[in-house]
Amino acid sequence: MPRHHSGTVPCWTGTTVAGYSSRVSHTSELAEHFLELHREGEPLLLANVWDAGSARLLESLGYAALATTSSGHAGTLGRQDGGVPRDVVLNHCREIVSATRLPVSADLENCFAEDAEGIAETLRLARETGLAGCSIEDYSGGDSARVYPLAEAVSRVEAAVAVAHDGASLILTARAENHIRGLDELGDTIERLQAYAEAGADVVYAPGLADLDAIGKVVEAVDVPVNVLCRPGGPTVPELASVGVARISLGGGFYFAALGALATAAREWREQGTHEFWQDAIVGVQAAKQAFD
Repeated sequence: MPRHHSGTVPCWTGTTVAGYSSRVSHTSELAEHFLELHREGEPLLLANVWDAGSARLLESLGYAALATTSSGHAGTLGRQDGGVPRDVVLNHCREIVSATRLPVSADLENCFAEDAEGIAETLRLARETGLAGCSIEDYSGGDSARVYPLAEAVSRVEAAVAVAHDGASLILTARAENHIRGLDELGDTIERLQAYAEAGADVVYAPGLADLDAIGKVVEAVDVPVNVLCRPGGPTVPELASVGVARISLGGGFYFAALGALATAAREWREQGTHEFWQDAIVGVQAAKQAFD
C-alpha cells in the first residue's frame, strides 16, 4: 500500500468540502487498487493510451490499468516527445481519466520543473485530475538536457513523494533514464533505483533495460515493484515474470503500431490504388463498436 504522509488536503475553488472528500476517497481507492495490481512474478500489463478512444478500447479488451504515453500524446499533436507543455499534458490526463473506470497513471516526464516547488505544483495539479499514479524521471530534457546527479535526483523524488502521498494518493513511479540516454551503467542505475525507493517511490523503472539478467538484478536489488519497458527484441512477458517483474509497459508502442498501420494503408492506396488494408480496418471497426457502445 502507498506510504502516506501527514498533512491537510487543499480544496480547489468551486468544489464543496463534501464533494472533495468523496473525490479524495474515490481516487485513493483507485490508487490503492492500482498498487495492489503490482505483483512480483505476475506482472501488470500497463497499456499506454493516447486518447479517450484508445483508453475505452483497451479497457474493453480486458486491461486492468492504463497509462498515458508522452511520445504517443505528442505524436497526436504533431510534436516530438518532450514538446508538450504541462497544462496541455494535464488536460490530456483529465480526458483519459474521464473516459475510463480503470486506474490511470500519467507520464509526467521530469514533472515540468527544475526545482522542488515546481515539482510539488505539478503533483498537486496532477492529483486533481483523478489520476491513480504518475511518474517522475531523472532527466531534464530541454536545451541543457542532462541526467540529474544522484543527490539532486533523490531530492526531486522526495519533493514528488511529499505531495503524491498526501491526501488523495498518487502511486509514484521514479524513473532512472540512464539506459535511454546513452549511459549504459547498470551499477549506477541500481544505486539510483534503490535511493528512489528509499525516498518513498512506490514503483521504480529503468526504461531501456533489455537484458533479462540485468533486469533480474534490478528486481533483487530493490524492495518495491519494478516496471520494465517492453522493447523490440526484448524479453517476453513470461520471461520478465520469471525474474520477478511486477509491471510491464509499452511506452508509445501501441500508438506507433497504429501509426504504422496508417502509413502502410495510406501508401497502399496512394501508390498501388488498392485497398487491401480494409481487412485490418474491419477488425478496428468491430473493436470500436464493442468498446464504444
